Amino acid sequence: MKAGLSVLLALVVMSSAFGKYVPKSGKRIPQTLSRGWGDQLIWAQTYEEALYWARSRNKPLMVLFHLEDCPHSHELRKVLSEDNGIQKMLDEDFVVLNLMYETTDKHLSPDGQYVPRIIFVDPAMTVRADIVGRYSNRMYAYEPADIKLLKSNMEKAKKLLKSEL
Repeated sequence: MKAGLSVLLALVVMSSAFGKYVPKSGKRIPQTLSRGWGDQLIWAQTYEEALYWARSRNKPLMVLFHLEDCPHSHELRKVLSEDNGIQKMLDEDFVVLNLMYETTDKHLSPDGQYVPRIIFVDPAMTVRADIVGRYSNRMYAYEPADIKLLKSNMEKAKKLLKSEL
C-alpha cells in the first residue's frame, strides 16, 4: 500500500513538472487575443493599450507580428508557446501584444514589414532597435532555432529597463 502511494505521488510530481506554465495567480481562461502564442498570458488588444500598460506597470513591451497563414509564424508560435521559461518571463516581466496587421507607427518596422517579427519597446515608449535577432536582412526575425537568442534578448530588454530608465 505504501509503495503504491509513493509511486502515485512520484507520478503526480513528475507530471506537474513537465506540464505547461501556470501563472502564480492560477490557471487563467484562455484569451482569443493570444492566438495560440500563450493562452495563459494577458494580451493587450491594441498597440496604444500595450504602451499604456508598459508605462503604467514599468515593464517592457514585446510586440509579435505574425500572419495566420504563415508557416514560419506557425513554427515560431509552437516553440514559443511550449517554452515554459519564455511563458513565465512574458507573464511576469513583460506586456505582450501580438498583431496580424501593421501599425501606423513606422518605428515598429525599422527594416521593413515581414513576419514573424519581434520588437521590444521600453516603458518610456522607445522602440529598442538595438535588440535584434541574428539575421542582417531581417533584423527582428526569429526562427524556432533562435529561441535561446530570443530569451537572451528578453533578458536584455529587462536589464536595459533597470539600467537605463
